[in-house]
Amino acid sequence: MRAMVLVEPNKPLELMQVAIPTPNADQLLIKVEACAVCRTDLHILDNELKQPKLPLILGHQVVGTIMGTDERVGVPWLAKSCGHCSYCLAGSENLCDDGLYMGYQINGGYAEYCVAYKDYIVHIPEDYSSIHAAPLLCGGLIGYRTLRLAGDAKKLGFYGFGAAAHILTQVAAFQGKEVYAFTRDGDTETQNFAKSLGAVWAGGSSEMPPEPLDAALIFAPAGELVPQALRVIKKGGSVVCAGIHMSDIPSFSYDLLYGERIIRSVTNLTREDAQEFFQLLSQAKINTVVTTYPLEEANQALKDLKTGKLTGSAVLKI
Repeated sequence: MRAMVLVEPNKPLELMQVAIPTPNADQLLIKVEACAVCRTDLHILDNELKQPKLPLILGHQVVGTIMGTDERVGVPWLAKSCGHCSYCLAGSENLCDDGLYMGYQINGGYAEYCVAYKDYIVHIPEDYSSIHAAPLLCGGLIGYRTLRLAGDAKKLGFYGFGAAAHILTQVAAFQGKEVYAFTRDGDTETQNFAKSLGAVWAGGSSEMPPEPLDAALIFAPAGELVPQALRVIKKGGSVVCAGIHMSDIPSFSYDLLYGERIIRSVTNLTREDAQEFFQLLSQAKINTVVTTYPLEEANQALKDLKTGKLTGSAVLKI
């Protein structure tokens, strides 16, 4: 099969012919139809996440069919957890110390085939094409967990308006919440895009919104946004950091945190998150905006994501 392979961090992926993987008794062989490109893939490529299996096939937003059937499924970031540690037994399999992750410790979807653990796949709604479903497997799922950890906040600030935020803006609007979108300063194109999806206000990340917010969700991997997000939330509000990697958070005055404000992170996802999110999708049609690339142009897709040239999500069409 064809696959785009990471041989060494900080080097472009290489197009290779590799053996089709053989599933074990707990796994299924998936014929990949689409795989969305995620900023986590960039963090692995740029050696900011330090424990990849090498050589590695990236990709953890995989949509394809189970070999020998017409059943279409999705394969998200959490490939498997141990099932018996204190975290797993408490319903927090996302924190499992022995968890395995798709496109990180297990070869992912930048290829024509991949394997997936039977108990961790997601069934894809029929009204989504594979290309438009792929961004739901991380931008949607981990984004949904981020939104859920903001609690009952009604006025939400979204920092970093990419794959996750463009999906979650629609989810929040469906739930009757208000989204205030923060983009790179001067990026009026993305600000207008945010408004078209339901944001009630959009501006630069250095700006103050017209009123204090209940929570701020940070999707960009920029630590300097944390103090800025604290400035825009009211007392008792939360700043929720969604990324698996973030640059260092600069020091800030304690008065920004005072007033029982909260800073918290999101770590991975659970199968319960997936069940809740896809149940919500049966009630609200969420549109994913995608730019497609053939498999062999995965490096260009990653470059476009890194340089901010994308609107919505990048998806490899296999």
